[in-house]
Amino acid sequence: MVNSSSARLDSIFHALSDPTRRAILRDIATKEKTVGEIARPYRVSLAAVSKHLKVLETADLIARERRGNFQIVRLNAATLKPAEQWLAYYEKFWDRRFDG
Repeated sequence: MVNSSSARLDSIFHALSDPTRRAILRDIATKEKTVGEIARPYRVSLAAVSKHLKVLETADLIARERRGNFQIVRLNAATLKPAEQWLAYYEKFWDRRFDG
């Protein structure tokens, strides 16, 4: 049985599993951007970038807002906290391994 916190983690880690989506998050971490600005560095269609944004939005890692003719995308960093907390448990194992 999957509880809601587990499903949320699954959604976050699924979104983070793709290098393009991780790059998008890094790109908007310091400054919100339009969808066009986000798509510019990638050699894929605007539709493909929109699919990546949908995955990020479903995981609640980004927020989109319409301003006039533009969709503005910004990072929702607070959503990463449960993933960080989940990974923090394992830190003691890799710290121990490095110390040995």
